[in-house]
Amino acid sequence: MDFLAPLGHFGSSTLGYLIPFLFVLTIVVFFHELGHFLVARWCGVRVKAFSIGFGPELIGFNDRRGTRWKISAIPLGGYVKFLGDEDAASTPSRTAIDAMPEEDRKDTFFAKNVWQRAAIVAAGPIANFILAILIFAGIFTIYGREVTSARVDQIVAGGAAEAAGFQVGDLVLSIDGSPISSFNDLQRIVSASADQPLSIRVERAGSEVTLEATPQRREVTDRFGNVHKIGQLGLSRSAAGGDVKLERFSPPQAIWQGAKETWFIVERTFDYIGGIFTGRESTEELGGPIRVAQVSGQVATLGLVALINLAAILSVSIGLLNLFPVPMLDGGHLLFYLFEIIRGRPLSERAQDIGFRIGLAAVLMLMIFTTWNDIIHLSSL
Repeated sequence: MDFLAPLGHFGSSTLGYLIPFLFVLTIVVFFHELGHFLVARWCGVRVKAFSIGFGPELIGFNDRRGTRWKISAIPLGGYVKFLGDEDAASTPSRTAIDAMPEEDRKDTFFAKNVWQRAAIVAAGPIANFILAILIFAGIFTIYGREVTSARVDQIVAGGAAEAAGFQVGDLVLSIDGSPISSFNDLQRIVSASADQPLSIRVERAGSEVTLEATPQRREVTDRFGNVHKIGQLGLSRSAAGGDVKLERFSPPQAIWQGAKETWFIVERTFDYIGGIFTGRESTEELGGPIRVAQVSGQVATLGLVALINLAAILSVSIGLLNLFPVPMLDGGHLLFYLFEIIRGRPLSERAQDIGFRIGLAAVLMLMIFTTWNDIIHLSSL
């Protein structure tokens, strides 16, 4: 009973989690599928359906070019269905394509050359990255960003910073060669670098000093009661008036900052995945739809801007996930097209079918694992 109690609590909060989750997911999925849709139209592919969600249609309409735009009953993704597709996974219906008149066959996805097919497939993840950049840029332009300089105000006794030789008043300039312009930059790199030695360059009394520090892995609890294992140096920032300011950006500057923010998420994601394979990071942080729904509900209590910011982060994650070279994902299709370019002809249907079966198994195992992680996470609350 104790194990199931948190699930009951989760059930009582379902509406509070579900609405923000669907809001965030719908934005991300819509732009992902819109990327596929727009490039497909540009390449002359006839689009039969554009769906947010899977399963039975709830509501929809036909546009003047015959595309059915709809919202479906299962809101955990979406798809664009092209002429000649057998199902929502864009599996070709060879029988239907062969039976088509030539004028219709040329409008199918599979009649296009490999470069056009690759562009259509890649457009979904690229749209996710563009969406994230635009959201971050919009936030930076409209609201600006509060910046606290990376100046050390206090040092925790016995912490990694003390062992490395930090002193009060040090201004952190860079970590492993990456420029540090704020305390937030410092925190984000350190928190993702537990047990990793870092080369930290600081300004001290008018000169520059290089320190070697290894953040200690600590368990911290956020405002919502979630426990995270992150790296800490054991120092705090200066809150003096001259060290805190509000930065505002022009639209071009904001877009550049949005691109940097997007790249930071990509870089840290790869670093985390690499850490899992080397044993440096735990798989406990991997979450699935339940965790995303929970976080969405929690973030929603902080306001609309925080929720839209979460949509940008999720958009980067989904775009990146879809680029992994796993059949069933966009990256798997791109891998097949790469082989086609190298060989001068597509892989055999049998080879592709085997690849898709392996990809489906991998995706299902990941979903099961992350869902189990979510349940364990909920049981610990």
